[in-house]
Amino acid sequence: MSQATEALFERYHAAWVGHDADAIAGLHSVDSVFHLHVGQDPARGREAIRLAAAQVFELVPDLGFVPVSLRVGEDYWVAEWTMTGTTPAGTPVEIDLVDVVSVEDGLVTSKQSYVDGAAMQAAMAEINP
Repeated sequence: MSQATEALFERYHAAWVGHDADAIAGLHSVDSVFHLHVGQDPARGREAIRLAAAQVFELVPDLGFVPVSLRVGEDYWVAEWTMTGTTPAGTPVEIDLVDVVSVEDGLVTSKQSYVDGAAMQAAMAEINP
């Protein structure tokens, strides 16, 4: 396990927990990609990643992450989570999430986030009836 990659994971996770879109984008490489696999195009580049993260926080202002498992290597990490939050209608949601993250030169080069599609559809139906 790489201590440098684990330290990057800790900073990156803290930025997500802190809902800090600027810090998240700053931990990505210039040409990085963030793809939340929910049927939309990936965000490419720091500014697009910052906007995508900010949109996530706007959609679910109390977004949280309950850790399930973490595997860290020299140039990657794979983390399983349960995302928690509340829809604008006030309904609590829990959605399983797996992040596959590639790292190079101390920065995130790719974050592929895979979610439980059925749970995400149910939550989105509340947001966009």
